[in-house]
Amino acid sequence: MLKGIPAILSPELLKVLCEMGHSDRLVIADGNFPAETMGKNAIVIRCDGHGVPEILEAILKVFPLDTYTDKPVKLMEVVPGDTVETPIWDTYKDIIKKYDTRGDEAVGGLERFCFYEETKTAYAIIATSEKALYANIMLQKGVVVEFENTI
Repeated sequence: MLKGIPAILSPELLKVLCEMGHSDRLVIADGNFPAETMGKNAIVIRCDGHGVPEILEAILKVFPLDTYTDKPVKLMEVVPGDTVETPIWDTYKDIIKKYDTRGDEAVGGLERFCFYEETKTAYAIIATSEKALYANIMLQKGVVVEFENTI
């Protein structure tokens, strides 16, 4: 056990988050996302039984978003003509506001197949059991500006 680390972040996931460098991307995927297919060149971590919002919240407590890009957070856009509602995006934006001063401005969209192509170059994919549609989110890692002296 570690102090101050959200319990939902497994040792495997913490290791991957630590290994990631500036500009590396992480995808938190919903339950319908083809994580294993898209992740042939990535590390795929299973977080079955959990939804995207709780994973996103825990990760952003320890994971800086890239400040050198305007939109370090990308959402999979709804396919034109699809009538699916995406209230989960508002949940994501509320979470992001807690950890990044840019708030909604840090969030952009990618067309579905562009999102898939970007995912193929991601460092890691977290496969969740999220049931919401279009609930996939991609995070681009930034730098830790300063280290706290906790001694």
